[in-house]
Amino acid sequence: MEWSLETVRELVAGGMQSMRECESSAVGTAFCLLLLFVWYCYRVGREHSAPTLRGGYSADPGRGGGGGGGLLLSPEVGARGKARQVASVEEQNGFAYCQSPECFRCIHAGEGLNQRLYHSLQDYAKRYTWAGMGRVHKGVRDQGRYLSSRPSIQKPEVFFLPDLPSAPFFSREAQKHDVELLERSFPALLAEFESVYHHPPARSGSALPPGWKANSTPHGQWWTFYLVNQGTPLALNARRCPRAWRVLGQLRTFIANNVFGNACFSVLSPGAMITEHYGPTNVRLRCHLGLRVPSGCELVVGGEPQCWSEGSCLLFDDSFLHTAFHEGSAEDGPRVVFMVDLWHPNVAAAERQALDYIFTPGR
Repeated sequence: MEWSLETVRELVAGGMQSMRECESSAVGTAFCLLLLFVWYCYRVGREHSAPTLRGGYSADPGRGGGGGGGLLLSPEVGARGKARQVASVEEQNGFAYCQSPECFRCIHAGEGLNQRLYHSLQDYAKRYTWAGMGRVHKGVRDQGRYLSSRPSIQKPEVFFLPDLPSAPFFSREAQKHDVELLERSFPALLAEFESVYHHPPARSGSALPPGWKANSTPHGQWWTFYLVNQGTPLALNARRCPRAWRVLGQLRTFIANNVFGNACFSVLSPGAMITEHYGPTNVRLRCHLGLRVPSGCELVVGGEPQCWSEGSCLLFDDSFLHTAFHEGSAEDGPRVVFMVDLWHPNVAAAERQALDYIFTPGR
C-alpha cells in the first residue's frame, strides 16, 4: 500500500465516520435504556400506591387531580355507591343521627368483622406483599382476644394494633409538621368556621345551618361540620371551606383513605357534656386545634384532664376512655375546635398502606 497525503485523509475520514456511527448507536442504546427505566418506575409506583389511591386532591374541591401533602382524595368520591348515600344524608339533614349498621364508630366488633379483616389482609398480601405486615397480621389474627382483654382505660372498639406505644396525650413533637401547619392556619380556619356556622338554616324549622350534624349528648348540644367523615369526603361542605380543604391537603399524616379518618369543626354549647366513650382504634391520634375556647371547658382522656387553648393543638389517643364538657355560661359562647385524625407516629408506612386497603370505606 502506497502512503500519500490523500490516503491518510481517506483513512482519517473513514475513522471519524465509524466513530460517529458508534456514538450514535451508543446514544440510541442509552436513550432506550432510559425509557425502559422510566417505564419500570412508573409501573412500580402504580402498583405500590394502588391501595391508597381513591381520587386526587385538588385545592378546588370541585375537581380531582393534582397532589398535596399525602391527601389522596376528592369530594367526587362521595358520589359512588354506599359512600354517596352516607354523604347525602350527612349534608342534607342537619339533624341526622347515626343509625347506620355500617358506621365504624358505632359497630361492635365480632367474629364476622374479624373474618372480613383477615380475608382483606390476605387479599392485600396476594396483590402486593407480606413485607412489614407482622404486626398487622398479628392484630387481625388475634383481634377478638385483644379487644376482650384490654384494660377498661383503653379499649378501641373496632381494631387494636399490638405493640404500639400508647398514652392518653402525646407531645406536639409526635406530629410536629402537621401541628405547626394547623396552628399557622388558625386565622383561616376560624374565619371559615364563622362563615359556615352563621349561615342561615337550611330549611324552616331547622336550628342548624346546612351541613351541620347534631350528635346525641346527655346535656347540652354537640354539633359537627364534617369535611371528611369516616374516610368519605363531603363535597358540599368541602366546597364551602376551600382553605380548610387546602390545609388538609398539606398535612403529611392525615388519615385520608380509610374509615378511621375524619376532619370537622366540632362545637360544644355551654352546659354540654359528651358521654365517656372509646374511639374505634389505636392507630390514630386525634388532633384538636382550639378555635374558640371559653373558660370552663375541659377534655379528659384516660383520667387525665387537659384544657384547650385558642390557636394551639392537643394530640390525644381517643382509644382511651375520654369525655369533654363545657361548664361555662351562655354568655361565654360555644367551645369550638377543628378536629383531624392523624396517623400514630409509630405506625410504619407499609402498615398504613395495608390498613388503608383493609379499612377502605364501603369494603
